[in-house]
Amino acid sequence: MSESEASAPVDQAEELDAVEEEGEIAADYLEELLDIADLDGDIDTYVEAGRAHVAIMTNGERLVGRNGEVLEALQELARLAVMTKTGRRSRLMVDVAGHREKRRQELREVATAAIAEAQSTGEPQSLAAMNPFERKIVHDAVAAAGLISQSEGEEPKRHVVIRVA
Repeated sequence: MSESEASAPVDQAEELDAVEEEGEIAADYLEELLDIADLDGDIDTYVEAGRAHVAIMTNGERLVGRNGEVLEALQELARLAVMTKTGRRSRLMVDVAGHREKRRQELREVATAAIAEAQSTGEPQSLAAMNPFERKIVHDAVAAAGLISQSEGEEPKRHVVIRVA
């Protein structure tokens, strides 16, 4: 057994510990933020696909905001808190009241309709502007359908264009 093979499980365990630590740091930060703002919410952390996730369970959309703007800001603040504490950039994902999962399903439906239209007409289909999280969901759906997609434009108007292969 080579040295790299022997150290692989340790490296994976260390990486998992680091990702779990990111989730805990972010959860502590967000909990303190909720306390300061006098907002209710239960916080849960988990690791999925090598990425820390923090879910805030709460009623209402106050922490989501219009088009998820408050949620995106909370995520960026939590990532900054993690980077300040660890010195590493984080791919942490924050969700509030299941908003991201609902949005993921909506985007899959939008992508499915656009894919069908592109296949039917052979014409490229341009979707509305989306943030990187949303574009990734669409790109994954398009790839699974065997079509081609690419992001075009500049933020905040960056959008996905779907083409038949």
